[in-house]
Amino acid sequence: MNQSVKAAVFLLGSLSLIGCEESPPQNMGALMNGSDAQTEDGQFTPVVKGTELTFPADHQAHNDFRHEWWYLTANLIDEDGNPLGLQWTQFRFATSPQAESSYTDNASAWQSQQIYMAHSAVTTKDKHYADEKWSRGHKQLAGIEGAPFRAFLDNWQWHSQTDDLFPANLKVDSSLFSYSLNLTSSAPYQKQGVQGYSTKSANGQVASYYYSQPFIDVSGEVTIDGKTHQVSGKGWIDREWSSQFLLDSQQGWDWFALRLSDKTSLVTFQLRDSITGEASYSNARLMQKDGSGIAIKQKDIRLKSTKQTEIQGHRYPTEWQISIPTQQIEVTVSALNPNAKMPLSVPYWEGPVRIKGTHSGTGYMELTGY
Repeated sequence: MNQSVKAAVFLLGSLSLIGCEESPPQNMGALMNGSDAQTEDGQFTPVVKGTELTFPADHQAHNDFRHEWWYLTANLIDEDGNPLGLQWTQFRFATSPQAESSYTDNASAWQSQQIYMAHSAVTTKDKHYADEKWSRGHKQLAGIEGAPFRAFLDNWQWHSQTDDLFPANLKVDSSLFSYSLNLTSSAPYQKQGVQGYSTKSANGQVASYYYSQPFIDVSGEVTIDGKTHQVSGKGWIDREWSSQFLLDSQQGWDWFALRLSDKTSLVTFQLRDSITGEASYSNARLMQKDGSGIAIKQKDIRLKSTKQTEIQGHRYPTEWQISIPTQQIEVTVSALNPNAKMPLSVPYWEGPVRIKGTHSGTGYMELTGY
């Protein structure tokens, strides 16, 4: 995710939630304009290079870190062959580095320092619906559980059959749409960066722990405007946690999860300078279904916006040329629906994309800070 996380954490630190919040708090606007409610104090657990990521343990929440997320996107087709995209993300924010109260005492459980927010969206060629939920962390409201794994916020729930992420069922029921998806994967997890240590700035001052599963088989049903569709396709989940925000000099980022073939996927992103708007740092990894992968050098990554879409006074680059000559990758990435802005309390653009060029396929794109 992005600098928007910083605003969300500051906001959530000031909330007094006693259950699920169905509408965004009123002070979000001030925070998005840069009014910080607190500063980093070094008391959260830092991200350290060389730390080994282990599974299934790292599927669970890391409450001693400042923030993290479980982030699924899926490129699907319905029974008539029409394309659509789905997104589900569960965020966790710590409002304090204090130790978590035990759930054995129901009174102290309500004193949880963990706040959860969930985003969900459905996107077709001509429709884009998005929704969100908020809650304090509590075993009856929202959280992450193991054995079997479960990520839940109210009735938006990821249920696995084991302590691993897969096989699982994901259900989201919104007033705007709903879906129930079966998710399976047998591919190894991909550790981003250097064995899961992912830098987010040219000077290396910002980093996160980050791993992905870009090879997920998806089937199920989606209901849009009261009509239920049978769907199937491919999914991708990213897991990331950290105690750091982006630098003040970083405006936002452009992120791409691209499926180049059934066995090859590419993740690439760039962070932009807050003054010039130009890319200040970029990263990419080419990933194979057998678990192997190649880290792409920054000098070999070329991302260029070729078309913009204006939405509510903001211009979003919804078509790109992506070039990685060392891997013979020259593709055009274009939005399935250019109007896929997420009009939530933390606004950003996110939606499915189509890929043409040396490779053809589908993927997802996220644009922040515009």
